[in-house]
Amino acid sequence: MLSEADAELKIVIAGNHDVTLDEPYYEKIGKRKFHRNIGEDLNVVKELWTGEKAKKAGIVYLEEGVRTFTLRNGARFTVYATPYQPEFCNFAFPYGRDEDRFNEHAENPIPDSPKIDILLTHGPPAGILDRTSRGDDVGCEHLLRAVRRCRPRLHCFGHIHEGWGAQRNNWIHGNSASLPVDQQQMLKDRCAYVNISQGGIDSPLAGSNKPIVFGEETLFINAAIMDVNYEPVNAPWLVDLDLPLTEQVEG
Repeated sequence: MLSEADAELKIVIAGNHDVTLDEPYYEKIGKRKFHRNIGEDLNVVKELWTGEKAKKAGIVYLEEGVRTFTLRNGARFTVYATPYQPEFCNFAFPYGRDEDRFNEHAENPIPDSPKIDILLTHGPPAGILDRTSRGDDVGCEHLLRAVRRCRPRLHCFGHIHEGWGAQRNNWIHGNSASLPVDQQQMLKDRCAYVNISQGGIDSPLAGSNKPIVFGEETLFINAAIMDVNYEPVNAPWLVDLDLPLTEQVEG
C-alpha cells in the first residue's frame, strides 16, 4: 500500500504492536508471547522497511532521534521521531511512566524550539487526544513537557484509537481548540483535511485555513486508523502546511 501511495517521501515509525521491530523486547518477551518461541527472522522483517525496495518506493523508516529531509521542490524540514510509549499491556517499545525519555538527561532528548518542524511519535502527550473509552487520559507527561519546549508545527501520533482527531494549541495564550470534522466532506474526500498553510483554500474544518504561527502554535493530530474495536474505520488525515525552503531555493 505504501509503495503505491503518490508521495515523494513516506516516513514510517513503529509502535507497540510492531513486536518484531523492537529486538530487545522481542528476544525477551515477544517471541514467547506471540510466536510460541519459534521466532521470526528480525533481519528479514527490518529489511521490509529499510531495504532497496522500500527506498525506491520513497519509504524511510525512522527510529528514535532527529532527521532532516529536503524535498525536490526545495522544502526542508526536520523531524523528531520515536516509536516508544508508556508501558502498555506488555507490548513493544515500552518505557515506565516514571522514565523521562524526552527531556534534559535523556539519551535522545527532543530539541528546543525552533529546531523541529514535525514531531512524529507513536503515543500522545498527556491531555491531548489521549482519552480512552473508559474516560482515562493516558498520554505521557514527559512528552507533553518536551512538546511545550519544542513547539513543532505539527505533532502526529496515534496509539489511543478512540482519541482520533485534531487539536490546535496556542503556546503563547495557553489555549486550545478541537477542529470539527465535516463527515460528508470527509467521506467524499476519503480523508480528513486541514489546511494550515499561508493563503490556503477554505477547508471543511472550520478555522483550519488560518496558518500556523511557528513557535507559537502546534497542530496535534491523532491519526489512529483503527477504532477501539481494532476496525480500520478512522479516516486518514491530509494536512497542508508551510515548510521552510533551502537556502539555494530562497536565493
